Amino acid sequence: MTAAPVAVRDSGGAALAVAGRELVAAMLAAPDGTVSPSVYETGRLVSDAPWLPGHAERLRHLLAAQRADGGWGAPGAYGLVPTLSAVEALLSALRTPGRARPREAHRLSTAVDRGVAVLRDRLLVAAEPVPDMPGVDLIVPALIDRVDALLDGTAAPGRPAALPMPHGMTRHRAEAVGRLLAAGGPVPEKLWHAFEVLDERARVGLPARPVSGAVGASPAATAAWLGDPARPGADRSALEYLTGAVVRGGGPVPCTTPIAVFERAWVLSGLARVGAAADVPAELTGSLAAALGPTGAATSPGLPTDADTTAVTLFALARLGRPMAPDSLLAYDTGTHFCTWQGEDGSSVTTNAHVLEALGWHARHRPGRPYADVARRVAGWLVDGQLADGSWTDRWHASPYYATASVAAGLAEYAPDTTGGRLDRAADWVRDTQRDDGSWGLWTGTPEETAYALQVLLGTGRQPRPGLATAVRRALAYLDEHRDEDGDGVPLWHDKDLYHPVLIVRAAVLAARHLARLSGHAGR
Repeated sequence: MTAAPVAVRDSGGAALAVAGRELVAAMLAAPDGTVSPSVYETGRLVSDAPWLPGHAERLRHLLAAQRADGGWGAPGAYGLVPTLSAVEALLSALRTPGRARPREAHRLSTAVDRGVAVLRDRLLVAAEPVPDMPGVDLIVPALIDRVDALLDGTAAPGRPAALPMPHGMTRHRAEAVGRLLAAGGPVPEKLWHAFEVLDERARVGLPARPVSGAVGASPAATAAWLGDPARPGADRSALEYLTGAVVRGGGPVPCTTPIAVFERAWVLSGLARVGAAADVPAELTGSLAAALGPTGAATSPGLPTDADTTAVTLFALARLGRPMAPDSLLAYDTGTHFCTWQGEDGSSVTTNAHVLEALGWHARHRPGRPYADVARRVAGWLVDGQLADGSWTDRWHASPYYATASVAAGLAEYAPDTTGGRLDRAADWVRDTQRDDGSWGLWTGTPEETAYALQVLLGTGRQPRPGLATAVRRALAYLDEHRDEDGDGVPLWHDKDLYHPVLIVRAAVLAARHLARLSGHAGR
């Protein structure tokens, strides 16, 4: 079905209008979503599915992704999971006849030696806590055991082969899951996404057939569930799902695919929030509406519904003129805040910021339901969670700029009377942490984080802060210099591994540019 593309509501922003049309065209052209490959997930396919097309490409990807220091992934403890996965995968290829070509063996062996050294000398002994990533307390002990088994006493003289558990992490959750499986209990739906690190007993608790060919919307989980594709009765839909995933990625794969609901909800809500979207194709809004059920929406088929995806989907539809009752969200209300899913360990400020937007819009436009009181309570919880420096952090994104922009947007629009000077503190923190090149970023300046910073500075409706004009001008210059880098951005979003949702980030940058034009700062 065709319809008029998204247009940016800015009479002088022809380039922004073109960018908006291209963004929507990209979503329609890639209905499974556009996301960066994962070292972790790719490593699991190297080990568990060497028969899949693209095995050689996956090996090359792992070798090329190794950092100069011998690790994989992002800095610090964020490198633990991808480094464990890559080391185990390359060791598996070395130890299994026929998995690695002889001419590759030396490269693989060298990469393994360097990776094991990083694990022993830094990642597994560092005092830095392991980041709060999905399934991490199951993934890390499982991979440590597999690496130990593959090393089999081949450590350097005088050094033990066994790898220790990282600082502050125990095997308690892995042992609890083992007891659940031993008792024949069902596997909680949220664990399906990490099926690849569960043992064979987990099969009893899974559906007889995968959802849309996938187990937990994960290539690694699906490959582990499928096993040998040549065995009698092997599920063909799972094989088709895996083949499609590796073909789309040229061999490497992301942690989650498809991500269409997540991608479309975040892109469209990000543009609509700043008034930068119009004439959205019915195909996109219709797909979001169809994703909402009695318990809300899920990021992908095969994943549990969650409050975050539900809230962003509801907000996007409301802002685009297709509001749907948000009653499904209320099931996630804990009485103080909203959980991302039932039984969540911890809490998420960005989930609650998105809940505030969804309920706040309906409280304003659909009076008569108890949404206003709930939204006010959520706003108070968010205000109380601000850190001393003025920022917020979250469990679904590595960068505080994403969390701060999410919370600031919700509070400024739907609970300004609860914030006091909190938004000014957030804006001052953003202004004061700008880098010399005009960017913002946790590890290095990125267009994504620079976009979030601009949204805080320009999108909260507060009095202009001292130094605002200079900060915005420098940021826009940085974005101009890095205009073509959104497809190769730094992975910052939390899954089993960090990932980069290309079109969501592109939408964030577009929204920031739109705010700059509306504020009169663009072109200065």
